[in-house]
Amino acid sequence: MSTPPVLEAPGTGTSPLLEARRVTMRFGGLTAVDGVDLTVGRGQIVGLIGPNGAGKTTFFNCLTGLYVPTDGEVRFDGAALPPRPAKVTRAGVARTFQNIRLFANMTVLENVIVGRHTRTTAGLLSAIGRGPRYRREERESHSRAGELLEFVGLGGQGNQLARNLSYGAQRRLEIARALASEPKLLLLDEPTAGMNPQETRETEELVHAVRDQGIAVLVIEHDMRFIMNLCDRVAVLVQGSKLIEGAPGDVQADERVVEAYLGAPDDEPPPLDEGDEAATRDPNQERTA
Repeated sequence: MSTPPVLEAPGTGTSPLLEARRVTMRFGGLTAVDGVDLTVGRGQIVGLIGPNGAGKTTFFNCLTGLYVPTDGEVRFDGAALPPRPAKVTRAGVARTFQNIRLFANMTVLENVIVGRHTRTTAGLLSAIGRGPRYRREERESHSRAGELLEFVGLGGQGNQLARNLSYGAQRRLEIARALASEPKLLLLDEPTAGMNPQETRETEELVHAVRDQGIAVLVIEHDMRFIMNLCDRVAVLVQGSKLIEGAPGDVQADERVVEAYLGAPDDEPPPLDEGDEAATRDPNQERTA
């Protein structure tokens, strides 16, 4: 991975960048997310973990405008976040998805340029006539996309079709496309799913490099080693509710987290009384004695 390019400087301040307050999402009689509070500070990496079906991706969808929460509020950079994906992106929140969502028949460079659409202002007439603003923004978008491909370790592969990249490279391309929108907060949904150990280490380095640019990161992941090495703070969702939130070591050592993933241990059988001992005694041993 090359030296990171200079990204757009995010806002500064001491207030949380993202504040989710009592976020609830119901689908009919099913409560998928139940009153979840979560904050992400500027420049922080926060992990969101939990068993399958815990509501993690649904919560992400509430944060990014794909779902309108049944109850609660999402605030970003001091203002209510509008429940519209395009407006959320324009406000400074970008995301990747659990399943890769690239434009497979477009080039690697073109995929990143698509991520710039919320930062360009040329209208339809300017684009049709290839006016000065359109040409300037096209040059800037191509230049920025090239920088981001270098940043994620895909420099020199811009002319390849996205479908021809390896699985790990496609994941990095998704991150480059998300960064093209100049976010202040990047949401990653299982960025290392299906990766080998080397690709996982490279992704960890990339996420740290993103944070070093001042961009906050909220990440869902099932790889516990990855998440505990990566994050400043970790929150655990279980059945739609937040079970615990804290430093990675504290969360990892919490018995409730272990039970959430592995289940509660079986109760120990009660000690045998004299009648039980007689019933279980081996008669052959008595005859031998």
